[in-house]
Amino acid sequence: MWMKMATCIRKVALEVFEVTKGSSGEPKDTWWWTEDVQKAIKEKKECYRSLFHDRSTINIERYKVAKKTVKRAVSEAKGQVYDDLYRRLSTKEGEKDVYKIARIQERKTRNLNQVKCIKDEMDQLLVKGQDIKQRWQRYFDNLFNGENETMDTQLDDSFDDLNRCFVRRIQESEVKEALKRMKGARR
Repeated sequence: MWMKMATCIRKVALEVFEVTKGSSGEPKDTWWWTEDVQKAIKEKKECYRSLFHDRSTINIERYKVAKKTVKRAVSEAKGQVYDDLYRRLSTKEGEKDVYKIARIQERKTRNLNQVKCIKDEMDQLLVKGQDIKQRWQRYFDNLFNGENETMDTQLDDSFDDLNRCFVRRIQESEVKEALKRMKGARR
């Protein structure tokens, strides 16, 4: 019964919400998009949806044509906007825009994930790289070597025996295999 219900829910969710191809993770530059580009992209998405629901040769061809149309519209729009940009930058007031673009590019290249300073146990600010590394080392030593106080979790009376089931022990080989896969994904 549960399997039938889960299958039914997945099927309805697929029909209602549809499936996307995902994204590359970085935001797209859309400042140069014109109405023609937006219309072409919207039509391409519609063709993809119809192709997803029905993989007939007609839908495949429509999707291929829509993809080519989008590529052409994007390249034309980009070319036109960049021509206008370069024309504007070559003027006197465009010189200010050059510096503005340089500042924006410099801000984009800053590494915000890198920690520049932290505080130690006495709330003293540490700014040297070696001091910061030593502070993190002490922190993780305390965290993992038991100097922190952990509370034991007690189950209350509402915990019923129906939720308990047999769970086999995790093998060392399984952990090693999972770690290998995790290391491979970072590269």
